[in-house]
Parts: sequence; C-alpha cells; structure tokens
Amino acid sequence: MHQLMRRHLGKVLAGTALALTGTALMAAITLPAGAGAADGTGTGRRTGAAGPSAPGPDPGPPPPGVVEAAGPQGERGRGRDPLTDDELRRARELALPRARRGATADVTGRPGPEPLTTDLAELAPSEAGLADPPRRALVSFYDYAGDSYLVRTVNLTTSTVESTDTQHGVQPPPSHAEAVEAARLLIAAPLGSGLRQDYRKATGRDLTGPDPLSVTGFVYRGRAEGEAPGALGECGEHRCVRLFTKVKNGPWIDTRRFVIDLSARTVARLA
Repeated sequence: MHQLMRRHLGKVLAGTALALTGTALMAAITLPAGAGAADGTGTGRRTGAAGPSAPGPDPGPPPPGVVEAAGPQGERGRGRDPLTDDELRRARELALPRARRGATADVTGRPGPEPLTTDLAELAPSEAGLADPPRRALVSFYDYAGDSYLVRTVNLTTSTVESTDTQHGVQPPPSHAEAVEAARLLIAAPLGSGLRQDYRKATGRDLTGPDPLSVTGFVYRGRAEGEAPGALGECGEHRCVRLFTKVKNGPWIDTRRFVIDLSARTVARLA
C-alpha cells in the first residue's frame, strides 16, 4: 500500500470574541493595527519618533522594485528534480483511466475520476546509481462511481502506465474541488440554514453558492473515529468530509459539526 502523507490542516484563529448566531459559530478575526498597509487599505505613512525636523528636498518616489525572472523550465526534469509543469500535465493525461462512459465519475458526477495528487515517484533500488534514471509520477484519483481510491504509476520517460493500485475504504485528504463541492451541498441543504444565516449577518447578503467562502476540507471516516449513527454509518466507505469555513476577507463560520457525504450527496450533523 502506498504511504500517504497527511496534510496539516491546523489553523490559528485570532480574535477574542465568539458570537453565536443561528446554528453556526462565527469567530471574528482581528487584524493588527498596521495590517491595512498590506492589503491596500492603509495610508502607508510612517510617523517618526523624534518629532518634526527641517524640511529637505523632495527625494521623489522610490525606484521600482526589481523582480528576478524565473529561470527557464525544461519539459523534462532530471534525477530528483521536482516535476515540471509539462511533466505534471503529461502524467495526468497518461494516468487518466480509459473507461466506458459512466464507468467512473468525479465529485460532481461527470465522467472520469476526481484527480487528487501528482507526485514524483521513488526510484527502484537498481536505478538509484544511474546517471539519468527514468522519471516516474504517482497520480491519484478518487472514483465516485465505485467509491475507490486509484493510484497509477506513470513512467514519463517511456510515456507508459506501469502499475495501477485500486483500493476501497481508503480516504486520502480531499482536494480543494471536493471541499468546494461539499460547501455547495451544505449551503443548499436544510441543515445549511445556520451557515446561510451567519453569512447574511456577517455580510448583509444572501449566500447562494460557495464562491464567497474560503473552505478547507478534512476527511471524516465514520465509525473509525467513534460513534457514527444513522446516515454517518457509511462514511469511511463513502467519501465524507467536514469543513473549515471562512467568509473571504471576513469572519470564520464554524461548520465542523456537519458531515457532507460526497458519495451519497447528503448532509448530516454530528450530535
């Protein structure tokens, strides 16, 4: 079984007041006094500590900053170089399963599995000393048609798929696209009323889709994490996620008690 690295989803929420509105909790973020200069809202002026001094000649605006141009990136890396943009594209294209229509599905139900990650593969022991070893990529997908986790090893040197590993009940961290789809389902569900109310209280506008939100998803594995009654019992075999939710440029809204089953496209609430 491939060893997967878990993403660290920890976040530090600044602020000293918690306001409970509707069924969801909003945590307001308080920025430091000088934060406006970074986002274009500050004056950009600095007050000297020594008091006023004699005016001098106007030095004029500062010269523009110089940004060093990124070096050229070849179509193919060498050795243990990170995968180039071209290699990433080719690896995903080669790894995409060629199946009959409807045999696989992504998180929205469209044909084809949901792409997750593309990483440089380790070398075989016999290849470690080669001057120019083959370049391989591990490409992972989640197939919602069969609730399966799929990892394919692609040889970028020969443009071939060398191996395929399919597993059930394995739940890697969700992609951003999966988190956005989970937010879409939560917003549309009756249980999303608290999220909608809190968004309106924070912004004065109605929440009709996930675009105004910043969302991060993390996997919920059902009974592997404790008691999982009712609709949550399928999680672990189904693809289920929970969300960290924030209004873009605004407060956090606590949606962690909600579980979105992306396989069944349903929403439940933890007790």
